[in-house]
Amino acid sequence: MSLRLAAAASVLAAFTAPAFAQNVKLPDPLTWTAYDVGSGGYNQAVAIGNALKNKLGVNLRVLPGKNDVSRTAPLRDGKVPFSANGVGGSYLAQEGVDEFGAKEWGPQPVRALILNNSDQLLSIVTAKDANIVTPKDLKGKRVAWVLGAPSLNQNITAMLAFAGLTWADVKKVEFGGFGAAMDGIIADKVDAAFSSSISGLSYKLAASPRGLRYPTFPHADKEGWARMRKVAPFFVPVFGAEGAQLSATNKVESASYPYPVLMTYKATDAELVYNMTRAMVEFFDDYKAGAPGNAGWDIKRQVFDWVIPVHDGAVRYYKEKGLWKPEYDTHNAALVKRQDVLAAAWEAYKKGAPSDEKEFMKGWMKARASALGKAGMDVVKSEW
Repeated sequence: MSLRLAAAASVLAAFTAPAFAQNVKLPDPLTWTAYDVGSGGYNQAVAIGNALKNKLGVNLRVLPGKNDVSRTAPLRDGKVPFSANGVGGSYLAQEGVDEFGAKEWGPQPVRALILNNSDQLLSIVTAKDANIVTPKDLKGKRVAWVLGAPSLNQNITAMLAFAGLTWADVKKVEFGGFGAAMDGIIADKVDAAFSSSISGLSYKLAASPRGLRYPTFPHADKEGWARMRKVAPFFVPVFGAEGAQLSATNKVESASYPYPVLMTYKATDAELVYNMTRAMVEFFDDYKAGAPGNAGWDIKRQVFDWVIPVHDGAVRYYKEKGLWKPEYDTHNAALVKRQDVLAAAWEAYKKGAPSDEKEFMKGWMKARASALGKAGMDVVKSEW
């Protein structure tokens, strides 16, 4: 698929003007990757596709992927330009950690277009009868550790850090999967696990005899936020208002992160990215009610200084709309420099790296941490 498009016409003042559709230029068909059929990310992409069809006559093909790697591989290989991805396929891919620390991957030059900051929570859920009101109350409680799910475990590690706690301060209970961990709360085998507030399992817990509670993460606790972000810098302050026991009139002061992230790679044509970003912003009213969570794509909810760089094509659009501040340039440049440091470290490491997969990964952990440390950058994750 060619990513070359003709230059877009100048942006008009009102987002609702019919002429906008004539000025947004996207290839037909346009292809994204997203999570599996039936997932929130997939359903949102389908709703966005309907808006693109109605406004532009463009057909959006959504390729489902069951994990971060399968959603990101088509972007890396140049088969699709965009992905409605998660923290794993965006931030962890940038960092070259977990699955992206394998030989066939390494740090990826990912870029963001726009983030979905919805009202759902991606956070710790607990049994109400465990009386865990704040993260400090996790001390001494039974907390789920999901085998083979480093992202979930890192998230809980970060949330423990908010309260100045570590896994040594809680009772780690191991489970073979996310579903088993959530069912473990209901069965009184564990008190807390990581989940989405809109997950069916969260509703199941809320309806169980143990009940459900979301611990609060006070936004005014700057030290707590600093500790949490040192472990997982992708968390942002939110008021959860969608999901089990949540509503516009029953919000929880908490921590979560964007999902999905509409992302691409550095090499994607800037004109295409510019037009895709325009379409996401200017057709928002046409898809916002099309699927649960779509309200999170609202331009008013955007965080422009997140953990992966924003693509130059998207930056151009945000500057035209007067939304991009000079400090975002500084932040973006620092993230690009981090990617450059990681890429250089990866290339240097591969030249003499061991052939054994486990030894390769252990060596990369050390090389990565050393390179970031020498550059004066936070390592964030030194093993996985």
